Amino acid sequence: MTKIETDSRTKYKYFLPIATRWMDNDTYGHVNNVVYYSYFDTVVNHFLIDRGGLDIHNSAVVGFVVASSCEYINPVAFPDELEAGLGVEHIGSSSVRYGVAIYKSGENAPCAKGTFTHVFVDRTSGRSSSIPPRLRETLELLQSD
Repeated sequence: MTKIETDSRTKYKYFLPIATRWMDNDTYGHVNNVVYYSYFDTVVNHFLIDRGGLDIHNSAVVGFVVASSCEYINPVAFPDELEAGLGVEHIGSSSVRYGVAIYKSGENAPCAKGTFTHVFVDRTSGRSSSIPPRLRETLELLQSD
């Protein structure tokens, strides 16, 4: 096991428990690759709503996913209990690139890791918009030291 796999939890500042579901498994008996992107989306949006004050129904500015990537390291399957780790790799004026990792609960090596990029846009016009100050401050808390 490489060092990056054993100490990677320190890269992530926010963790969210995620339960696998029976329907997540594919015919090969493990969670299908597309489901990991749902896990990424879930941890990011949970953080934005819970800690960043984002009102997904009424905020003037919303985040649109413009890029994502995932590296699959070890398979998971229902009924595994997971934890999604979230960090921030880069904050621009209107965008943020998150680092995300999926762990089996209690384990230090990730089962998958990747990135997830939001561009913040004005809800009405759909045009790029600056990240709101409160949200920016909250995102900065997730940056690695």
